[in-house]
Amino acid sequence: MTINQHTIKFMLDDAMVEVADAAPATTLLQYLRDTLGRCGTKEGCAEGDCGACTVVLGELEGDEIVYHAVNSCVRFLPTVDGKQVITVESLAEKDQPLHPVQQAMVDHHASQCGFCTPGFVMSLFDVYLNQPDAERQQVVDALAGNLCRCTGYRPIIDAGCSLNQYAAPKRWSRVDAQSAERKQQLSAIQRTQALDTHNGFYAPQSLAELAQRYVQTPDALLLAGGTDIGLWVTKQLRVLPEMIYLGEVAELKQIRVSATTLEIGAAVSLTDAYAGLVQHYPMLEELSLRFASPPIRNSGTLCGNLANGSPIGDSMPILIALGAMLKLRRGDVVRELALEDFYLGYQKKALQPGEFIEAVSVPLPVAGRLVAVYKISKRSDQDISAVCGAYAFDIVDGQIKTARIAYGGMAATPKRATHAEAVLTDKDWSLASITTAMDELSNDYTPLSDMRASADYRLTVAKNLLKRFYLEQATPLCRIKQLDGVAS
Repeated sequence: MTINQHTIKFMLDDAMVEVADAAPATTLLQYLRDTLGRCGTKEGCAEGDCGACTVVLGELEGDEIVYHAVNSCVRFLPTVDGKQVITVESLAEKDQPLHPVQQAMVDHHASQCGFCTPGFVMSLFDVYLNQPDAERQQVVDALAGNLCRCTGYRPIIDAGCSLNQYAAPKRWSRVDAQSAERKQQLSAIQRTQALDTHNGFYAPQSLAELAQRYVQTPDALLLAGGTDIGLWVTKQLRVLPEMIYLGEVAELKQIRVSATTLEIGAAVSLTDAYAGLVQHYPMLEELSLRFASPPIRNSGTLCGNLANGSPIGDSMPILIALGAMLKLRRGDVVRELALEDFYLGYQKKALQPGEFIEAVSVPLPVAGRLVAVYKISKRSDQDISAVCGAYAFDIVDGQIKTARIAYGGMAATPKRATHAEAVLTDKDWSLASITTAMDELSNDYTPLSDMRASADYRLTVAKNLLKRFYLEQATPLCRIKQLDGVAS
């Protein structure tokens, strides 16, 4: 098959869709509903919060097709080039039995008004394909990005926990999802040269090609997951400049582990990036589950979150506390910069024209280092932090040799608490030392009041989180868990 360099191609179920004239900022949701008539996929919030627009994407990786649920409302159409799109209509053919996910929803009376139901079905379809033995908590976690305004969660969760009670369907079973025919279809539409729509979207295939293109067009917009940029279109109605898409650059989709560092490429999804981080730092698991929702994490990237530079981004405080370094590239020139030095002010980054984040390197655990991160928000799931506190202390013979403390939500940028760190260095690992440092946080931060929290609340919480860190880590059980994390 000859692949047109200027035409978007993807599989919808088992049929190829070719798009030659869509605007690059057209969302997948818009195209599914308005052009293809797939109206089961709904628009609820248009910002990736409610999950009514959830679809599943299949992407060929080696000899397997990897399936993930994503929000189609903030996913630009050109980014599904070379992939397979599965909507709620895909699961059962007309006049044929329902798919087990659909039948489970019926049997457990899990649909009320029905508006949100297709999104729940597609999130559970992701569970069906990827977690065949999912337990209740895994089902709950998978549905964190789906809202039911009728408050009918219990029967939906019950449906999700019953999926293995049904016989495998002829269509979209786990075996059928990996059929040789599907793999052959996807393989036939993989590109060997960049997709260039000629109307504002360019998807280079290599790191060198990306670097060259961005130097030539430094005013272009770099697009990774699009979970933030998508809202510029759906909520702010912005007209975007030319977009250069990172998602087809193989070198940027890799995670590398050396003897001392974990390096995460700029196109690695939040899902995969946090899986790598949690493998080495198991204490980050709660943060990984509370970072947005599975469909957002499946599209968004860790380096995109860092590049965005929001003062309330949840990734930055812990990576700053751990001493993460950014690899920045401009053309053939590569330099390293500490993540904490990357943020110059609100939405201001230390990037030269044509320069971009290639990867972030995170030091691996060392013996004696205590690490924790805490997210404080009004809701547990799908909420933005009021305060996020992160801590990495090196303790030797009962003394604090180094203390790194970073907070989000306390300043115009994610920021270290240098005054508090200074009074802790070479001091006893004791509550008295921590109490002194708590007082110093008033010299480190002058937080603002906004809809999420008042300034006084933020400062009080920041102090109490530091105390919580000490109280939790000072117990023998917590120390054992920390050392287990290093050993693993």
